Amino acid sequence: MAEPMNGNWPLITVFGGSGFLGRHVVRALVKREWRVRIACRRPNLAGHLQPLGKVGQIHAVQANVRYPASLREALLGADAAVNLVGVLRSAGAQGFDAVHVAGAKAVAQAAREAGVAKFVQMSAIGAEAGSASAYARSKAAGEAAIREILPEAVVMRPSVLFGPEDDFFNRFAAMARVSPFLPLIGGGATRFQPVFAGDVAEAVARALEGRATPGAIYELGGPQIASFRDLLAFICKTTGRNRRLVSLSWGAARPVAFLTEASSAVTLGLFPDWLVLTRDQIELLRRDNVVSPEALAQSRTLQALGIEPDSFEAVAPTYLWRFRKTGQYETRRLA
Repeated sequence: MAEPMNGNWPLITVFGGSGFLGRHVVRALVKREWRVRIACRRPNLAGHLQPLGKVGQIHAVQANVRYPASLREALLGADAAVNLVGVLRSAGAQGFDAVHVAGAKAVAQAAREAGVAKFVQMSAIGAEAGSASAYARSKAAGEAAIREILPEAVVMRPSVLFGPEDDFFNRFAAMARVSPFLPLIGGGATRFQPVFAGDVAEAVARALEGRATPGAIYELGGPQIASFRDLLAFICKTTGRNRRLVSLSWGAARPVAFLTEASSAVTLGLFPDWLVLTRDQIELLRRDNVVSPEALAQSRTLQALGIEPDSFEAVAPTYLWRFRKTGQYETRRLA
């Protein structure tokens, strides 16, 4: 639980707090009696977070990582900050470098100027300066920019996130609902270590309590490592969809990705998001997305923070039921 400062509960600014992971982070913080200021581009869309806290405990303000003045305003009087801002696809002004690098640097600079004592930066497993993926390179560059300004900032690198609003299990479950097959990019051998968004949020909260090593990079993974093929098979089984898993070579996947990217562009975003596969995502899939041996050896994991992670097999079925033919009802046989 956060300790009161000068008679008041401490204030934290959560950049990107209205998103998927953000709601879990906000929930973990309000339980610890933090006052939470959610800084996002569209604060009018953050109303769903209000019931998570007490009256007046959660407040949303407008801020954009591309406009430093808005960041300074969002950090006025804050004791801590968390930067969750990120994009999965680079598009226009919301490009990888603009958001993950320049944006992260601007947030860190504003935090230092505001005298913020505690800072947590959300990154991703696979962040590497020499990666073939622009997403991974930008995440690594963002980490470096943060650490130059705030050397004691804690960096969190989760594997693929799962939870009721996730972009992985929901995406392929939606695809299985309409498609007779699911694509196994690169044969489906890529390994993942899916981690529950609630566990990542708990790690953030514990880091802000001082339970993480200052300046450390934590790699967060769930209790199970599974291949891409295994995860798609699990999704099909859970949703009751008997779908073929079709291997798609790396070479064949690139033109498919180009086609879906072009379709999204020419339709001005009307092309379904869950059907869009980018060439950069293909590059990401070439590398396993699991906690590294170094992080395990150096105790930079969820377990090192005293968190026993939930498995996707236990949590995902609680929200994937909506993709079944019979929904939550079991009186009809699933097909």
